[in-house]
Amino acid sequence: MRKLVALFLILLAVSMAGCIETPSSNTFLSPSQTMTSSSTSSQYITVTDTLGRRVEVPVNVTRVVAVGPGALRILVYLNATRDVVGIEEFEKRFPYGRPYILAHPELLKLPVIGPGGPGKLPDMEALIKVHPQVIFMSFVSKKTADEVQSKTGIPVVVLSYGELNNFTDKSFFNSLLLAGKILDKGDRAKELINFIEGQQSYLENLTKGSRSPVVYIGGIGYKGAHGITSTFTDYAPFTVLHLNNAASGVKKEGWVQVDREFLLKENPDYIFIDEGGLKIILDDYRNNQEFYNSLKAVKEGHVYGVLPYNFYNTNLGIAIADAYYIGKVIYPDRFKNIDPVKKANEVLAFIVGKPVYNELAKEFGGFGKINLANGNVTYGLPTNP
Repeated sequence: MRKLVALFLILLAVSMAGCIETPSSNTFLSPSQTMTSSSTSSQYITVTDTLGRRVEVPVNVTRVVAVGPGALRILVYLNATRDVVGIEEFEKRFPYGRPYILAHPELLKLPVIGPGGPGKLPDMEALIKVHPQVIFMSFVSKKTADEVQSKTGIPVVVLSYGELNNFTDKSFFNSLLLAGKILDKGDRAKELINFIEGQQSYLENLTKGSRSPVVYIGGIGYKGAHGITSTFTDYAPFTVLHLNNAASGVKKEGWVQVDREFLLKENPDYIFIDEGGLKIILDDYRNNQEFYNSLKAVKEGHVYGVLPYNFYNTNLGIAIADAYYIGKVIYPDRFKNIDPVKKANEVLAFIVGKPVYNELAKEFGGFGKINLANGNVTYGLPTNP
């Protein structure tokens, strides 16, 4: 009798084991799910992203994707390119103007996970196919982040660049620390923050107490290229260098379109042109020479080109490099020991891994004086104005 009972219990256990479903290799677990065995268990940590969302992410993350303006750039800054398993079509279609892509062309060989661009959702099926453990997103609402997480079953962590009206935005630094924690790049995140803070502090101290001329930046890109009247009221390099920004009196923060009458009234001593809009400005000059030649900076030959840094969100390394060049132009004595090109390569090498100034200069022109009067652009290091 005991043998029959024992046999019955064995058969019952076998039949019940056949009813237990085990996840296949194509099954994605939600952050709250765990798989356990007799000796080990999957582990998760809970993080709070920049939208205040509490998200459970796996420990030992080695497969990630980045969605939205600037999200991939943050991963490159953290030296986490080997963990990226897919990129947006936008990154492949428009690879210029971004040091992180120039420094890491291998990223362009990765599978496409969606169209990319502001406000565009990723391709959910494409996301799932590359098997990321975490999806980093930027410029999305809580609703969108929750939707992507719900549809894919993959944790979504939202990052932010903040305002960046100088180089040390708290939200941006928190995003570096957050992504660094998830990717085991915490030390690198701290190095980046220390480096950026050091650059800003150096530039601020070098120009502290100086008497600034009136300066203006035109041709700023914002959802496309623009002409001379496109500017920033809080242009970061001007802010860090304590410069008197002609546009600062406009009652609006950030990007703004001023009118020609405004420029004639302010009549800046120096005009810097974001080279993303340089072609538009040169074309405009041919049709409006009287306006341009009425500006003091044009008449005195104080028009200079800088690299565009507002390209699929802020390329911080370029912004810092531009500040060194602008400082050299305005205060040649204070910056006499600084070569802006060498400094640009030094900054870019630390932030994205390679000194790619020359590649950027080939795309846009680089640092130098712009002569609108004859249509020629002469690039090179500035001389004393």
